[in-house]
Amino acid sequence: MTDKKRRRFGAVRQLPSGQWQARYTGPDGQMHSAPQTYPTKPLAERFLSTAEGDIASGRWISPTAAKTPISEWADQWFNASRSRWKVKTQETYRSVIDRLIVPHLGKVKLGALRPLAVTRWVGTLAETVSASQVRQAYRLLSQIMASAVDNGMIPVTPCRGGRVAGLPRLPQAKPTVLAPADVARLSAKCELPDRVLVLLLAYAGLRIGEALPLRRRSFDLSSRRLVVAEAVSQVRGGSVIGTPKNHQQRELILPAFVADAVAELLGNLPEGEDVFLFGGRQKHTSGRQQSYYGFRSRFRVAAEAAGLDGLKPHDLRATHASWVSDSHGIIVAAARLGHADASVTTRHYARPLGGKDEEVAAHLDKVARKASGTRMARKIRKNVP
Repeated sequence: MTDKKRRRFGAVRQLPSGQWQARYTGPDGQMHSAPQTYPTKPLAERFLSTAEGDIASGRWISPTAAKTPISEWADQWFNASRSRWKVKTQETYRSVIDRLIVPHLGKVKLGALRPLAVTRWVGTLAETVSASQVRQAYRLLSQIMASAVDNGMIPVTPCRGGRVAGLPRLPQAKPTVLAPADVARLSAKCELPDRVLVLLLAYAGLRIGEALPLRRRSFDLSSRRLVVAEAVSQVRGGSVIGTPKNHQQRELILPAFVADAVAELLGNLPEGEDVFLFGGRQKHTSGRQQSYYGFRSRFRVAAEAAGLDGLKPHDLRATHASWVSDSHGIIVAAARLGHADASVTTRHYARPLGGKDEEVAAHLDKVARKASGTRMARKIRKNVP
């Protein structure tokens, strides 16, 4: 039995079972049925009124879209988005999807994933992988589900924030901040190419991936300027040179003694603007930038020889951030490091330099004594007849 009077939107009919079914044509041109049947006709009509309102307000979600498995949507999202990512980012995202998202949630329908299930998934991952990997997987799932919302697949995302999901906290690893004498001792243990690389990390704050692909054309030694325009990433099958992080090119002025060291190294290299400052050390790699892994091995030996066991190349970037923020402020340090947001510099790199706390205490003591002396002088003047 169907409506005797034709409805303006959708239709209801009574099934042989006595239940009422509601159907309507969606914005996609397809006929859709209500997800359930109703014991009475008014209830079926109420569903149609709600569906009509959702269509009119732009809130309508295709019932079939919400049934798409997360694995299928993750692939669609990845393939549509990958062109705007660097090769290293593509490799990382693909790995996270294949290892941490699809095995656990791949068969779940988009519309069936709930915040509680996300919390359970986070807890399961935390038992087997590091906190940083758990957080990375959650951020990626959040992007995938947000895209599903943007494309009208689901009404809201089940990823409601890290606290709701119970994300594990990252251990706060403190970088080692060196004194200039430490850097001098370290660089003295290196051969000329590695010595120049150490100086650029410590006195220009470069990322190691920005330093390795530097070329002759990167420098204007007459003005001691360095242009950071490229960065190398290690991916499966080799390395790829692209733009720096966040695609931001920047210029830096080098200290005179660092520029002199660069000039000395360039004097030992072949002519040509595209010649790498730190070229491969093997004959078959001489036309490419050297490997990070080879430098890291030599760096470890030099650090141990300098009495700086456990030092990492990245600690030199934190050292630069701490020196510059202490002398010229956090904004200047952020600009030299290539951070668009100075909070990144504060949170991950810059650290108070040793001995400053004593200076602060001495300054406060001086201020307090001066204030106390002023009050005493006022009291004496007040009592003088």
